[in-house]
Amino acid sequence: MIVIISGTNRPGSNTRKVTANIESVYAALGVPFQVLDLMQLPPEIILPSAYEQKPAAFRKFADAVLAADGVVLVTPEYNGGIPGILKYFIDMLPFPESFEYRPVCFVGVAAGIWGALRPVEQLQAILGYRNAYIYPERVFMPGVHKLLHESGQLKEPDMKARLEKQAMGFIGFVESLRSKKPHHREN
Repeated sequence: MIVIISGTNRPGSNTRKVTANIESVYAALGVPFQVLDLMQLPPEIILPSAYEQKPAAFRKFADAVLAADGVVLVTPEYNGGIPGILKYFIDMLPFPESFEYRPVCFVGVAAGIWGALRPVEQLQAILGYRNAYIYPERVFMPGVHKLLHESGQLKEPDMKARLEKQAMGFIGFVESLRSKKPHHREN
């Protein structure tokens, strides 16, 4: 199963709209997937006590990542970086097993001209530290507000084609790594 993470908790975000487009790509390919929308994080996860004892409502998020064959991270760019909630979410996941030897790929969403290049590079560094398998084909969506219809659907066939190409490549990447899993991984 592929887990798609919508990397912000901002209501009505373009990130969530792009995530919905990615969902339709994986559905059309017949690949099982699950979306983790950070808008649905339990509010108590941000309490200082959550470091010691994770809220029970967070368990479904952690379990989904731990069960994933691969993870697609959709990140907006906030002030030249990843949203704080996305970094915090990663920090709250079990270490090291959440990303260790798990394939991940990235989609960057931004109003600016670089399409969230910096946040994607930051995530690559963070998840590289976590020993994830980084899929090299990234998709950047600059001027995202111009790329989406009011309905949230992508306007440009080229952008949808890029998401499809990334998904097909990522599925192959996940499959190729499945047989090479280190034997100490527990799922």
